Amino acid sequence: MRVRTTSHRVCVAAAALVLLPLLAAPAYAQADPAPAVVNGDSPYLQGVEHDSDRLVTANVYSAAMDRVIPVEVITPADTSAPRPTLYLLNGAGGGEDSATWQRRTDIMNFFADKNVNVVTPVGGAFSYYTDWEKDDPTLGRNKWQTFLTQELPPIIDDTFGTTGVNSIAGISMAGTSVLNLAIAAPNLYRSVGAYSGCAETSTEAGQAYVRTVVESRGDADATNMWGPFDGPGWVANDPVVNAENLRGLQLFVSASSGLPGDHDTLDSPGIDGRPNVLANQVIVGGLIEAAVNQCTMHLQTRLNELQIPATFDFRPAGTHSWGYWQDDLHESWPMLAASIGA
Repeated sequence: MRVRTTSHRVCVAAAALVLLPLLAAPAYAQADPAPAVVNGDSPYLQGVEHDSDRLVTANVYSAAMDRVIPVEVITPADTSAPRPTLYLLNGAGGGEDSATWQRRTDIMNFFADKNVNVVTPVGGAFSYYTDWEKDDPTLGRNKWQTFLTQELPPIIDDTFGTTGVNSIAGISMAGTSVLNLAIAAPNLYRSVGAYSGCAETSTEAGQAYVRTVVESRGDADATNMWGPFDGPGWVANDPVVNAENLRGLQLFVSASSGLPGDHDTLDSPGIDGRPNVLANQVIVGGLIEAAVNQCTMHLQTRLNELQIPATFDFRPAGTHSWGYWQDDLHESWPMLAASIGA
């Protein structure tokens, strides 16, 4: 009965996802003119654009996906010495919409005095930042795990002179992805911040959540991602099932109850006095976060069984929205920073 109840909650919240709105420059190593790429067999840096003193866009060619990916980088406050890197992923929209860390949070101010490279790819909407088994008619070729764990890090390290020490964090859809990426590349990251993500993917409830993101919102075929729903791909990409491979990482995992909280008021940033936006955030965002809360409890239980230490923040109130994710980043940063020497 408990499993059916949880599944129902996630299915209801997953359906609600359909209704939720997508939420003097320092010197850098400049790439030589891009080499000719035959059959897309070599990733390279196409160039760096300076958006502001501290924000640049590195255009990186992904051989795995045969396209150029814009990558936003907040540079360290002091670039006189090598600095570590935080890979900070957006949610279901992949940074292709207005629901981004840059537009919805204070990250430019937050990192203004911090010595870390903050790297956010623009792209990957509804992809779960994973390697898809097949190209999709709607979303095309998605090989984000390869890009994020193999192609991008050497280019970031070389271009920005990093220490080569990394952490990764992400919200919502990417709250699942960051756990899978850490499992897939066990020596790449020192720590993980997973904010409001549903970690399980091979259960009925977890698949309902994933399918609503990929199929209902992305208009794609989720079986192109990890194969048949009863196949091994969904189990192989389930962080709860594969939690043993998170051992040794510093982990911060958060979820709220779904009840209205401090950021669910008419004067909250992003709501700006609009009753319809507030109602959507409270009702739809509340349902989604309640489901995420259940998934997060399952991950906590699994890690406890394996005696893998992790920090879990279960807020008694809060919806699936940006105010809480900004809080999560602020709260988790001391741990993330300590793990990478930032």
